[in-house]
Amino acid sequence: MYLLICFIFTLYPLKVVGEEIRIINQSLMRGGQQFIVFYTYNPPNSIRNWVNEEVLHERADRIVHHSTYLTVPREWLGEQFFIEAEHLKKVNEKAYRHEYLGEVTGTGGEIFTNATARKITDDEIKTFDKIKRGLDFGYAVDPVHYSVSYYDKTRRRLYIFYEIHQVALSNRKLAELIKQENKSNGPIMADSAEPKSIAELKEYGLKVKGAKKGPDSVEYGIKFLQDLEEIIIDPDRCPNTLREFLNYELEKDSNGNFKAEYPDKNNHSIDSIRYALEDEMRTSGVRVWK
Repeated sequence: MYLLICFIFTLYPLKVVGEEIRIINQSLMRGGQQFIVFYTYNPPNSIRNWVNEEVLHERADRIVHHSTYLTVPREWLGEQFFIEAEHLKKVNEKAYRHEYLGEVTGTGGEIFTNATARKITDDEIKTFDKIKRGLDFGYAVDPVHYSVSYYDKTRRRLYIFYEIHQVALSNRKLAELIKQENKSNGPIMADSAEPKSIAELKEYGLKVKGAKKGPDSVEYGIKFLQDLEEIIIDPDRCPNTLREFLNYELEKDSNGNFKAEYPDKNNHSIDSIRYALEDEMRTSGVRVWK
């Protein structure tokens, strides 16, 4: 017995969110031996849209297929369709790539265009040496974020493969969770604005050091990350890190122009990575402090 459920989202599925779709699926997928669910849509141009993020997560029971008007018989669409497509390609190639080829072309305000989502295997991780660990402390509503990464200096690639991302997490519990990953008790570079938290984690046996920050440390740290060949983030091991790196965009002013400064929100993983790579920035010649 097969039950076929078909959700069709045409053009921009902006009014539908992941939570609402889960509720629909939970209501409909009951009984029966197997379900087949189809989602069809034209990808929104902003990579921060939840639909574009969703397809990055690999699942054994999911197939992602991308097709365009070029993959169907020409007579299905008619000659005028192709005339319009070719005209847009000539006058506005970016719009053509998005509207006719279904590419996520972005809004122009993306900060980390070099971020890539892909699985980082256990065999790869075994070859990593000089692991980098960073920690951004949280508050009552902000999450604490602990990141583990490897920086391939020769190829200028950064691999991010472990995270702790949680709100209302005590330092004692945080230390316990870190020890589960950091069995060799390697050094951790943390936000120096929290000296009491650093001291407490040291009491629990962790090797934590405060990052040296200055007026320009955020700007130079982000520019260092932007200049890397690739930032590879495992979507299953580090979903929150991936979300923050992909969603981190310049904000616009009242006139619709991008602001010059980097936004200071939803960047906990980015901060932790900046702290972890502080020594690399210094030796690379990047000016980290003013």
